[in-house]
Amino acid sequence: MAYTKIQKQGYTLYQNENGCLIGTASGKVLEEDGLIFRDLAGTGTLLPYEDWRLDTASRARDLAKRLPVEAIAGLMLYSSHQMIPAFPGAPFPATYDGKPFPKSGCHPWAMSDQQKEFLEKDHIRHVLVTKFQDTRTAVRWQNGMQAYAESLPYGIPVNFSSDPRHGSADGGAEYKSGGCEVSKWPEGIGMAALFDPERTREFARIIASEYRALGITTALGPQIDLCTEPRWMRLPDTMGPDCEMTIRMTKAYCDALQTTEGSETGWGSQSVNAMVKHWPGGGTGEGGRDAHYAFGQYAVYPGDRFEEHIRPFTDGAFSLDGPTKKAAAVMPYYTVSWNQDKKNRENVGNSYSEYMIRDLLRGSCGYDGVICTDWGITGDAVRELDAFGSRCYGVEDLPVAERHLRIIMNGVDQFGGNNDKEPILEAYRIGCERYGEEAMRARMEESAVRILTNIFRVGLFENPYLDEEESVRTVGCDAYVRAGYQAQLDSVVLLKNKNHVLPLRKRIKLYIPDRHIRPMKGFFRQMEEARLCHPIDDGLLSEYFEQVSDPADADAAVVMIESPLSNGGYENGSYVPISLQYRPYQALSARETSIAGSSWRPDDINRSYLGKTTTTANEEDLDLVIDTRKAMKGKPVIVCITMHNPTVCGEFEPYADAVLAEFGVSRRAILDLISGNAGFRGRLPVQLPQDMETVERHCEDTAFDLTPYTDEEGHIYDYGYGMDAAGNLLQQQKKTCAERARK
Repeated sequence: MAYTKIQKQGYTLYQNENGCLIGTASGKVLEEDGLIFRDLAGTGTLLPYEDWRLDTASRARDLAKRLPVEAIAGLMLYSSHQMIPAFPGAPFPATYDGKPFPKSGCHPWAMSDQQKEFLEKDHIRHVLVTKFQDTRTAVRWQNGMQAYAESLPYGIPVNFSSDPRHGSADGGAEYKSGGCEVSKWPEGIGMAALFDPERTREFARIIASEYRALGITTALGPQIDLCTEPRWMRLPDTMGPDCEMTIRMTKAYCDALQTTEGSETGWGSQSVNAMVKHWPGGGTGEGGRDAHYAFGQYAVYPGDRFEEHIRPFTDGAFSLDGPTKKAAAVMPYYTVSWNQDKKNRENVGNSYSEYMIRDLLRGSCGYDGVICTDWGITGDAVRELDAFGSRCYGVEDLPVAERHLRIIMNGVDQFGGNNDKEPILEAYRIGCERYGEEAMRARMEESAVRILTNIFRVGLFENPYLDEEESVRTVGCDAYVRAGYQAQLDSVVLLKNKNHVLPLRKRIKLYIPDRHIRPMKGFFRQMEEARLCHPIDDGLLSEYFEQVSDPADADAAVVMIESPLSNGGYENGSYVPISLQYRPYQALSARETSIAGSSWRPDDINRSYLGKTTTTANEEDLDLVIDTRKAMKGKPVIVCITMHNPTVCGEFEPYADAVLAEFGVSRRAILDLISGNAGFRGRLPVQLPQDMETVERHCEDTAFDLTPYTDEEGHIYDYGYGMDAAGNLLQQQKKTCAERARK
């Protein structure tokens, strides 16, 4: 006997001597040549896809040929967001034994009725997880899901995935995953502020370790869109506008995320599939609007920089230096890449575009990994522009099944956020009539092989089960938390420090005013009520300073603000500008005629906002700075801005003695920096515009074409600028990308 048997809670492990670790909940295993294999098909005979000694491609092809079309259709689905457990009233509710969770008497790790149904009925094996109650709940729920999947025909394990969940601050740019107890890091643009791809590599290694301990084997990221458009709401998750830096960070991230050390191919039990997004780059939305919404569906290229925006994919994600060679999957964005189809001259959403997918991504770029649509693009559109959804851009008149067929024939493999296999099966039936059953079956198997390959690579077919205690030790361990916190500290940028007011002496009396945010549209386009925000927890603040409520009693003031908050560029049935300034902004120099316009809505051809005025929900942030300056009567005022987007600083900078910009860090990190417990090391990963006029003049697809702001001390808030508390400029690149772009 060349294996050791280990009994665990709910499953059994078999450690093959000089071979794979096998995990099973059903107990169905095969012994051959003194080695153990899982009997996933229940045949009692070792099938090629069950034989871990064979290469991944051979196993994937063998299983794909065995699967009925219904099972392949299930593999092509990617579940809607799952919350563990799911409570009534939450964005993604569920039932347990027919009841809401609080009334069900079920454990938090119990499978919902909907999860059992989509695993068995719809054959779904790709599950997007949002919030976990805690690590133990995550482990028990996922082990239960894997045991359930093992009991079903073919025993195909579940590939759990996650949107980014390591951010140290909540973001509103997208519905993000709950953090559980994972280590906390800056947002993507904050990591770019480090100007160090090796720190990105460290970040990704830790992500991979914590993800695997949580059972997550596919990351919906990194987001490698060049953020050339400063108004884009998803800018915080990008790696910045510098193409070369983004390529280097992309390589470091994907290599570290996917590589299992010591593996010849790079793949193994420590690997996490990277799904890079968003092909061919989503950071060029006209006027800064975002394509989650129909009013923001168009990506434009007035600077003729389309080729530059695909380089993070072609030269980065598809050309890795490590053994895995390329990112395992890629996600096209919702956008219509306006007038970039060189073949059919169509303006349709990227996944619907034969040119963007079959000719460019699959053809010219030679990408042979999994392509998965962004979430929810196949449903019918509604006439109302200001709605969450309606993303079948350019194919609104096609039936749902025809939309699926078009996407499949372009070479896309999976449908994000679709739980129902019927439209895929209907697309298959139509395809058989149109192209012949043999050709259609071959096309479906092609996707099945790609999808299964990613599941085989990360070892799920051998052992999908988690050791609860090991997971608890790994997730959020001290070393990972320290590394994340240091990255938070190092990402904060000191823009101004007049008369060296920072660092503040510890235990001085500090005044921090509360903030008020007016009603505004949320991510799902629902109106959010006005909010009163208490910027820093009193208990946390008391560890550093003495808090006072009257500026007259204070030695210094810290005003916590965030970059201007808008409604996304569409309000009350009309296009309006997205403002990066706090005071009401009227767009007097915007385009008279928009570059792109709708073919489906005749009244939506010209999307210009020329002459329109917009207000921001947090205009009172500016009032806070000005009023605090008056109330402090010459005593130091420090402004800390949470910068989701590059901000027109000229409105508040003259009223501040010190200004620091942070890109998604904890309040403790801010306190450690202003109190001198840590030094400033971050540099601006973007340009901060002089005014909104320079924003209107710039091209959405062009990096570094803004006139940067110059403060009262002569500091230019350009890309790469930052200083330490002593006023020393931090090390600059030999030649910034801004300088290269201006040549």
